[in-house]
Formats: sequence, structure tokens, C-alpha cells
Amino acid sequence: MHNDQSTTSTSGPVLNEQQLPAHRPLSWPEPRPEKPDKPEEACGVFAVMASQQPVANLTYFGLYALQHRGQESAGIAVFDGEQQVRLHKDMGLVSQVFDQEVLERLPGYLAIGHNRYSTTGTSKACNAQPVLLNTRLGPFALAHNGNLVNVAELRQDLAHLARELTSTTDSELIAFALQEAVNRGLDWDGALREAAGRCRGAFSLVIGTPAGLFALRDGHGIRPLVFGHLGDVAQAQWVVSSETCGLDIIGASYDGDVQPGEIIQFLQGEATPRRSIWITEPPRLCVFEMIYFARPDSRFFGESLYSYRVRIGEVLARETPVEADIVIGVPDSGIPAAIGYSQRSGIPFGDGLIKNRYVGRTFIQPTQAMREAGIRVKLNPLPDVLAGRRVVVIDDSIVRGTTSRKLVAAIRDAGATEVHMRISSPPVTHPCFYGIDTDTQDQLIAARLTLDEIAAHLGVDSLAYLSKEGMVEAAQAHAGHFCTACFDGSYPIEMDDALRNSKLMLEPAGLAVDPAASRPVRA
Repeated sequence: MHNDQSTTSTSGPVLNEQQLPAHRPLSWPEPRPEKPDKPEEACGVFAVMASQQPVANLTYFGLYALQHRGQESAGIAVFDGEQQVRLHKDMGLVSQVFDQEVLERLPGYLAIGHNRYSTTGTSKACNAQPVLLNTRLGPFALAHNGNLVNVAELRQDLAHLARELTSTTDSELIAFALQEAVNRGLDWDGALREAAGRCRGAFSLVIGTPAGLFALRDGHGIRPLVFGHLGDVAQAQWVVSSETCGLDIIGASYDGDVQPGEIIQFLQGEATPRRSIWITEPPRLCVFEMIYFARPDSRFFGESLYSYRVRIGEVLARETPVEADIVIGVPDSGIPAAIGYSQRSGIPFGDGLIKNRYVGRTFIQPTQAMREAGIRVKLNPLPDVLAGRRVVVIDDSIVRGTTSRKLVAAIRDAGATEVHMRISSPPVTHPCFYGIDTDTQDQLIAARLTLDEIAAHLGVDSLAYLSKEGMVEAAQAHAGHFCTACFDGSYPIEMDDALRNSKLMLEPAGLAVDPAASRPVRA
């Protein structure tokens, strides 16, 4: 199942990804199944530059901590200091793609790692990352989190390289733009600035080169990226990660965020990183990173996301009160908001749903009876907790409504006398173009139905969403720093009409124009 690629050449493409094995782990056959009732993230990136350290092993653990950001493929590229790069990537979870034997075949001082969830480009081995290419300055490895909105334009600009493309991802286009700039005579810093300037959309990048490690974020900073160090700062052992939980797992200290529009150069032998701004735009971090995507132990704006999520639960309780006997959260992401709702409302919190944390992303088809039970493959209600009680169910979002409807039915089957659903985000009425795998607008339940109709569809006694004002209020001093396009259609980055029209079928839509969108309703 394992595959290693290495190179010592100095020009032309380094990797023919078609050489990757055709077979897959049992849990990753194609085609992909019906999409779940949640927004799904694009990717996680991780990098380590540390002499005398097992950088492949450290990157493995960093990717392990970031597994929630992408579960389709994983890869690590390692530089050994002699213009040689070894790459190993395949379909599956980090623990499926790598073992100790593979990691021992990846010695070196600089590693670039990637977990993938597909947005641009399908879930195939050829689209796994990092992307590895050669230049006149030597090879480089690139890992990307985000999504470009000018893919068609960039592909046309790079049409002369069409025969060399080995994937269908926007990430490879970024890599070829960088390769082209270096081969025209620019140094790594100048080439990165030029390549980034050709891209529109969301892109948090880590790039390994013979000169050192580079980290770059798009001007709005839509996807997160942080950096830190191992040991003494003077040792120049640097780590870059999508989230701080990636630093924590390997014992690295958090030094700061790669700022929106910033390039940081971690050069060999230099104890201080070189930091510069390549573009200045208003910061617009994806607010779903705060609500759902990032791990609750990751830190944003100086605090853990657990604290923010408890706070939005408190705001939700203030905005949408209800008489009930117990508050439960949908594991795992709904739990902190449920705790906050309970604390503010005075309604006791309980564990009413047990999650099977070993299911993961499975493509094995269940029996018809299991399919009808639906949600119980991953979540099972506790009748001892729920029977005879009026239940408030806290979840972080509803996208399509399919899973939520099955969940409500399971809670009623467990004996709940009333089910009141509270959502700790506003209604999702618009698709994302910046790295979240959302459907076209006509597949988003809040874009098609009124609040009353959604409540009836889910089978709840009442339904209410957090207001957009409450969501940003909970962010306190940083309330103006977010992209909220999926809730209001206010896209911070312009895109081609063809791309916009491919997903925006109903704009303005559904609850996006309902002034009472957050009020509770009776089904």
C-alpha cells in the first residue's frame, strides 16, 4: 500500500503521481457516499524544520492532531539536505498511510505534511499532497489549505504546462505558478509573491525549499495558519501548523499567527524568521473555523475555541429561551455550546447521545435496516437520560437537514416527550467558494425553506438559530474580522460569474431575507 518517491534532479517535474498504487484501504473506495449534514473542511497543513530531529515522525503527529481537517489522503515530503526529497502519500487516514517503517525511510531536516479533504479536484490518489516540483534552485514541496476562485483563469495562463499537470487540483496550479516564477530568475521570496499575486481565493501555504521553510497566507487570512518553535529559539527549530493543536502535540511553543497577507521565511541558520506583508486586505477569517472546524483546544485570538463555543451557547440561550428538562449537545462539536446554553438557562446539562469515535469516514454500505436507523451508526441516544423529558438539542449547524431529521427521530424513539433544537450558528443560506465543501444553494435547507418549514421537516417542537449579531458578539473585540458569506452572501473575494452562478441558484434565498430567522417556532 505504501509508496515512496524521491528525486535528485534539478529541472522538470519531480513526481509522476500516476505511479501511486491503484488500490485503496477498504474504507476509501470510490465513489464517495451521500454527503453528511455538516460543512466539511478542505485540508490541514503542517511543517517542521529542525536539524537533528526526526522531522517525519514529528510531522506524522502534527497531521494526526489535524486529522479532523481532512480524512481522504495524507502525505509527507522530507528534504535531506543534499537536494534530495523523499515523498510518501496515499489515500486514507494518517494512521493508514504511515507506519514506523515508512517514517524511517524519510530522514531529513525539513518536512512538509498535508491532510486532504477534496474541494477542487476529486478524491483520487493523484490529487494527494504535498505537490513536489523541481526548479533551477532545486526542488520544492507545497501543501495548501483553501480554495481558489480563479482556477479557470489560472489554468488558462498555465496552458503551456498542461501536459505536465498530474492532478485536477488548484494546489498544483499554485505550485506550477511558483515553479515558473523561479525558473524565470526570481528568488524564492520574489517567486512566492508573484505566484500568490496570480491567485484569488483562500490559500494558507507551507513550502519546503533547499533554502528553508516558507509560510504564506492570503490577504484576507480566510484559513488559519500558526507557527512556533521547538526547544530554544536560538536553535532555529521551527514548526508551522493549521492550528495550535498541531504545535501542542509535539511540544512546540506557540509564537504567533501567520498574519493575513504575510510571508514568513524560516531560513537555515537564522534564529529569527523574516516576516513581511505581501498584500494588505481586510482580515476575514472563516467564522466556521470558530464555530465548528477547528479543534476546541486550538487557540484563536488568545483563547481556546472551547471558550468561544461556550460563550455562543450562552448567547443562544439568551436569544432563544425555552422551557425544558435537560440540555444535550450533539457530539463532539455541539457540546461546548450546550454547556453554555445550560449555564445561562439554568436547565441541567446531560449526555444524551453517545458517539462511536471509531467509525470515522466509512464508505461501506450498511443494510437497509441500518440505513433507515441512519444516525445510530455514529450516534446512539440514551433512553435512561432522555425518556419522559423535554429535551433541548444543541448542534453547531444544519446544512441539508438529512442527519438532523434522523437524529430527532432517534431522540423521540428514546422516549423524549418534546424535542427543541437550537443551532449555535445562523442559517446556512449560501455556498462557500473558499475551501468548504458545500452544495449548490438549492441543496441548502435554509435557502429553500422557511423556519417553520424546516422545523416541520425535522420533526421538532421548536427550532431556533443563533443570530448573526449574537455570533459576532461572542467574538468580542474581534467581531469584525470574519467571513460570514455562508450566512449572508457577502463574499469578500470577487469571483467569475460562471463560478458564482454554478452554486448561487436562489440568491437572495430563504432565511437570508427572513427578519425573524432566529426566533423559535412550533412545528
